[in-house]
Amino acid sequence: MTEFVLVAGAWLGSWAWDEVVPELRAAGHGAHPLTLSGLADRQSTPVGPQTHVRDIVGEIERLDLRDVVLVGHSYSGIPVGQAAARIGDRLSRVVFVDANVPTDGESFVSTWWQGPERLEEVIEENQGFWPPLTAADYDGQGLTDEQISRIAGGSTPQPGITLTDAAVLDRPLGELPTTYVKCLMDGEDPNDDVAELLKSTRWDLVEMETGHWPMFSQPHEMARVLLRAAAR
Repeated sequence: MTEFVLVAGAWLGSWAWDEVVPELRAAGHGAHPLTLSGLADRQSTPVGPQTHVRDIVGEIERLDLRDVVLVGHSYSGIPVGQAAARIGDRLSRVVFVDANVPTDGESFVSTWWQGPERLEEVIEENQGFWPPLTAADYDGQGLTDEQISRIAGGSTPQPGITLTDAAVLDRPLGELPTTYVKCLMDGEDPNDDVAELLKSTRWDLVEMETGHWPMFSQPHEMARVLLRAAAR
């Protein structure tokens, strides 16, 4: 039995996987959606350097999970990639869902498409938080109005320290058995860091014809992608 540990991206909590989890469990697997500290129902939990990595590693160890498929979406690819390198033989596979990946010594902010200074300014202007997107920001991502309303209505501000925290990699990502899921409505090509990692014989690329939030826009196909990844 595979144990899926699912971590959603910025602003989101475990609730983001509500339509994916039942299908994984119906297939006979364990499914453990995780809310990271400082977000959703854990907004009051303090956050510091490496907190989100410890959240993930700690949950896997607390539940004594084995044969783990560790799933990171968007921002959470950064703590998930670090956690995957730390859980040893508990790990079966990593799945990055349209995700950022960690580079040792760099942060989420380091590779921000508008430049790190712009995102740092936004965080400073919002008292140390990255404010959630507005409903209009989700246009063109294959989402219905109801799905957009769910995401926008459930999102909470992202603690800025999680975005500026430098990654610490205990093992090269290219050595880890990995599936990278590229959502084509959010851009057809993976970024340069991911493209380089996909040269590894241990990495596979899967494409989905949807936007950046497939757990909402295509939850059934998202579940099938995860099940196929676990079977590799």
